[in-house]
Amino acid sequence: MASKLLRAVILGPPGSGKGTVCQRIAQNFGLQHLSSGHFLRENIKANTGFPRTLVQAEALDKICDLDLVITLNIPFETLKDRLSRRWIHPSSGRVYNLDFNPPHVHGIDDITGEPLIQQEDDKPEAVAARLRQYKDVAKPVIELYKGRGVLHQFSGTETNKIWPYVYTLFSNKITPIQSKEAY
Repeated sequence: MASKLLRAVILGPPGSGKGTVCQRIAQNFGLQHLSSGHFLRENIKANTGFPRTLVQAEALDKICDLDLVITLNIPFETLKDRLSRRWIHPSSGRVYNLDFNPPHVHGIDDITGEPLIQQEDDKPEAVAARLRQYKDVAKPVIELYKGRGVLHQFSGTETNKIWPYVYTLFSNKITPIQSKEAY
């Protein structure tokens, strides 16, 4: 049986739900999720990520053609709230949000019982700068993919409300292995 190949990139500001959307795509369509954020967390000081800049998007073009690019448009206030309420289990990368996905015990990972941390760049004073930087850097990348006709934009304040539209888009490109409700 031939393996499925769909090259897609999910763009969005910090806290927009990229990880959640990617996880659901991988589960529902049997695809591999490769997260630049996950792979490059150690390299954040080097200011890397892929394709977060126009130069990186152009470099990706030399490697492969993308089938689709999704950008998640979430209001600034929603992102600010999400990020400032986000806590992470450092060794696994599990993400908790104190409002809609809190740990069973405050400050403790549900699975290991180890302490959770709040990343420095998720602290309220750093969030606004991160969001401004994303907007400035992402605009030309988004315009590039829009011009190529592969960009699909989804707006909202909740991943659960955006997800059905993303599922439908992917369903038109590749056959799901499970229904969208099964996440």
